Amino acid sequence: MIMFTKDSRSFAGGVHPPESKHLTEGKAIESGPLAKELAIHLSQHIGAIAKPAVKKGDTVQDGQKVGECDAFVCAPVHTPVAGKVKNVALQPHAVLGRGKAVIVEGQSETPPAVPSFVRPADFDPATWTPGQICDAVREAGIVGMGGAGFPTSVKIQPDPKKPREVLLINGCECEPYITCDYRIMLEWTEQIITGIQLAQQACGASTVAIAIEDNKPKAIEQMNATLNRLGLADQIRVVSMATKYPQGGERQLIRAVLRKVVPTGGIPPMIGVVVTNVATAAAVAHAVVDGRPLTHRVVTVSGEGIANPGNYYVPIGTPVQALIDHCGGMRDDCAKVVMGGPMMGLAIADMSTPITKTSGAVTFLSKTQVAGEDGQWRETPCIRCGRCLQACPENLNPTRIAHAVRNSLMDKAEGYYISACIECGCCSYVCPANIDLTGYIKTGKIHLARQRKKMPA
Repeated sequence: MIMFTKDSRSFAGGVHPPESKHLTEGKAIESGPLAKELAIHLSQHIGAIAKPAVKKGDTVQDGQKVGECDAFVCAPVHTPVAGKVKNVALQPHAVLGRGKAVIVEGQSETPPAVPSFVRPADFDPATWTPGQICDAVREAGIVGMGGAGFPTSVKIQPDPKKPREVLLINGCECEPYITCDYRIMLEWTEQIITGIQLAQQACGASTVAIAIEDNKPKAIEQMNATLNRLGLADQIRVVSMATKYPQGGERQLIRAVLRKVVPTGGIPPMIGVVVTNVATAAAVAHAVVDGRPLTHRVVTVSGEGIANPGNYYVPIGTPVQALIDHCGGMRDDCAKVVMGGPMMGLAIADMSTPITKTSGAVTFLSKTQVAGEDGQWRETPCIRCGRCLQACPENLNPTRIAHAVRNSLMDKAEGYYISACIECGCCSYVCPANIDLTGYIKTGKIHLARQRKKMPA
């Protein structure tokens, strides 16, 4: 049983940006657009890039594996539609810039139907061994769908040398605008709980908790009611968390719920904790119980810059432009399109950029949001106010790191623990001088990676 006090529901640092979830939180999951051409990236996860399992001209079936890999930290990819492989070529990628993808021309004439999941009346996770669960999850290509993209089969594997003591399910969804996980918790509750039980069976954790921010009372109520109905309330506990960004960061969540600290540069399993997202848990249930690979995901399309925001069930590989058209187009004052949310998402310029397994949202921001009331974004000198230090959830000094990067003093940036930055954007958000501290830190990390690989700048 997890023991905690009310004060432990939060963490040091963080910010309270406008939530802006009202645009989509009341909108049920609907079928997304039907795109005739999908670009299914071979790199949608942390780890080795998958290798093409098909070639130009091949005919593929719905759910067929189109990318495979033998590496331990990797995940195969599958086509969400039947059709013909048009090409295997470089395509826009929100994170990598460009990446190799399998381009499939679909044959379907109907939009993707939102799936239903029927939990077996006699469901018992012990029906499957940990190895069988991990194999099914890997074969289905499941990765962390909260944004990180770490292969789930690796995360939930039992380790006799370091037993997994706690399975922590992340339902916080702290990023502004995004509501895909919220709708999944309301509409796919039994599926999530089934996936949680299977993940627990695989990793061997003795304690399980579902963490949900207290600005989602309906989700907390729905999850508790379903656990009670299934007779699992004593085995799986719902923990109501204080609403604060970035509460959904796994390091912050572990601190808030368990009062444990993940070592800098380390991962949660090092301290006996496994953290997984609610959407990932739902995908685990589909993979193990139904044998269904991860080919679709729920995407929140929101922001003041889009005509009709909503939550949509979307085939992986669907171009952003198809979502824009499906939602009535961008408003005239739309100034920025972000893959993800406004705090940690990445701005994209090419609307042919496809949805991947980790794309939980596409956010459309207005000119006023991007540049202010007068249309000008002015960076002024740092006034040494210290707000960024107070906001940083990792207890870093973002100003020192950013100044080191600006002056190409990368050894100093490393000395200020640039690698420990989780790129949450809190420092940039609170900066009265409008300095994009997070942007400088991201740039510094890229320079350091190039130096280590001896790549040209």
